[in-house]
Amino acid sequence: MKVVLALLICTTVLAAKPGAHKGSYTTRYDNIDLEEILSNERLYKKYFDCLANKGKCTPDGKELKDVLPDALATECKKCSHKQQQGTEKVLRHLIEKRPVDYSVLEKLYDPTGTYKRKYKAEAEKRGIKIH
Repeated sequence: MKVVLALLICTTVLAAKPGAHKGSYTTRYDNIDLEEILSNERLYKKYFDCLANKGKCTPDGKELKDVLPDALATECKKCSHKQQQGTEKVLRHLIEKRPVDYSVLEKLYDPTGTYKRKYKAEAEKRGIKIH
């Protein structure tokens, strides 16, 4: 999936741990309830603060933070189908409901706009308006 900008906060796209298949990210966190995280201010803030370098990271938050550069650069090629779906869900949430947070994370993880340009057409094809 090319709508990788959502990786800026998606907890389902996590780096492989030792022993995991080397060609993909771990699926250990695939059953995390993204809706609960996105709708619970306290949980959401913990993940956002981790990714925005404003707070401590949980182990899964740290894994996410560590894998973001690779996932963005490789069009999420190591992501499972479920991770790709979660990516799109989180991207929609950020852009539609938390544009200020999206902007903060975009500045950190895509300061030159490289990924925004790269993935904009695919995002718009999926009905996601990236400004």
